Amino acid sequence: MTEPVISLRGVRAELGSRPVLRGIDLTVRRGEVVALLGANGSGKSTAVRSVIGQVPVSAGEVELFGTPRRRFRDWARVGYVPQRTTAAGGVPATVTEVVSSGRLARSRFGVFRKADREAVRRALDLVGMADRAKDSVDALSGGQHQRVLIARALAAGPELLIMDEPMAGVDLASQEVLAETLRHQVAEGATVLLVLHELGPLEPLIDRAVVLRDGCVLHDGPPPKAVGQHALPGHDHVHPHAPAGAEPIRTGLLS
Repeated sequence: MTEPVISLRGVRAELGSRPVLRGIDLTVRRGEVVALLGANGSGKSTAVRSVIGQVPVSAGEVELFGTPRRRFRDWARVGYVPQRTTAAGGVPATVTEVVSSGRLARSRFGVFRKADREAVRRALDLVGMADRAKDSVDALSGGQHQRVLIARALAAGPELLIMDEPMAGVDLASQEVLAETLRHQVAEGATVLLVLHELGPLEPLIDRAVVLRDGCVLHDGPPPKAVGQHALPGHDHVHPHAPAGAEPIRTGLLS
């Protein structure tokens, strides 16, 4: 077995006074592509945000590359793509400026050198946005915004990619580009944790699926066909490996 890159053990977390994670265990090993699935409010986004420290945990342990998260400092090894938002957060900026911000952790005192500029160009090439490098992000479509956010995460050359619903609201052409980008990163040895609404064109890349319900792990194993792109929305399915007595997975509620 390869070493764990992400390890959550007995993790609990609350938003306000509401319990969201109820003692979950999750391990992602080097080179794996793991999809986190579940209904709205199941705790998917909270789980990934707890990994990067955006959500404090009230109990349990979170480790990155074998180091407790509270002591982890080498964030250039981690690329994070948040849920879809405007790439510049409302600040006027070009595509290159936004992607370059992802390289700051690798640059020396914020001064960009040739290697930094080349890394930014490579990231833009990977997501098919090199021809828009000088454009304002305000002029981009939703799918193009998402490509820029992914390029920003890739610019530092991370070993671990954490992506929160990268396909949500993205047109099919951009989905295919993003799938090809991830294929390239996986081939280069990256480890990937994805929150997904549906597997879509990423399905062939997924090694494991972890299904959450009410802050608990319902399934951890092969991607359930019930949550694949061929499922019939509104129909109930139980994966053959789901825990005994588990309620059906309602595909129409997944997000």
